Amino acid sequence: MDMQNLLDDIVGTIKPHLGQGEVAGYIPELGAVGADHFGISVATREGEVFASGDSEMAFSIQSISKVFALALVLADDGDRIWKRVFREPSGNPFNSLVQLEHEDGIPRNPFINAGALVVTDRLLSISENPSTAVRDLLRQESGNDALEVDAVVADSEARHSNRNKSLAHFLASCGNLDNPVDDVLEAYISQCSLAMSCTDLALASRFLASNGMRGDGTALLSPPQTKRINAVMLTCGTYDAAGEFAYRVGLPGKSGVGGGIIAVVPNNCTVCVWSPGLGRSGNSVAGMAALDEFTTRTGLSIF
Repeated sequence: MDMQNLLDDIVGTIKPHLGQGEVAGYIPELGAVGADHFGISVATREGEVFASGDSEMAFSIQSISKVFALALVLADDGDRIWKRVFREPSGNPFNSLVQLEHEDGIPRNPFINAGALVVTDRLLSISENPSTAVRDLLRQESGNDALEVDAVVADSEARHSNRNKSLAHFLASCGNLDNPVDDVLEAYISQCSLAMSCTDLALASRFLASNGMRGDGTALLSPPQTKRINAVMLTCGTYDAAGEFAYRVGLPGKSGVGGGIIAVVPNNCTVCVWSPGLGRSGNSVAGMAALDEFTTRTGLSIF
């Protein structure tokens, strides 16, 4: 298979989807991004990269960062986090308060906002450099030492984060945060506001396709831990559209409201797509279509 020709062809195939959906306007700085962008990158386990479209354009990774925060917590703290967050699909919007209250402050999974706040709280407690831990991991695995938080996006998100503040205060009221709410929110917003390209993210995600092995050959996670992150990505990584994602794409994946999606082909490669127009569940419309096309034409699906 000629991977480069395939990606170039996918860029042309999904053009009718560009502009569909809505850009995430509830964070004003994200809403300023044009909806007609699309990029796709594939990184093999060995580090070979194929890319097409706007694959080198940096965008706000948003909830994709949750995967890397969870990986760091599992790597440093084992399975303790699962006493504070469940591993089940939510079936509700990613920022739902109703479900959290119904389940007494234990978030349904680590990829909805409440669950990610709990993971971030734990990372603050165990990391030597909690304010930069996720950024440093992404720099190391992508090979891009210039990766940084987009301060304008972070400020915009901080000024429009009333729902996340509510979630954090409710978690604290239930005894499920160890650190001050403001510290947890600052760290969470910072990691979500990292700016990366499709190629950066595809490279940074390779440990998920390599049984937990980092780019330098050392282990970040054990094979069982890697399997479990991929399992939770498959069932929970695209919010209340996880079933549709599994049906259409058939890979573990994690989306963000910046329009990015990472997908993992275990023991083979990682894929990152980006297009800012979002469907009703907060996932990129063109990105979903592109990953559907990719797995259909390559046969690279866990199914």
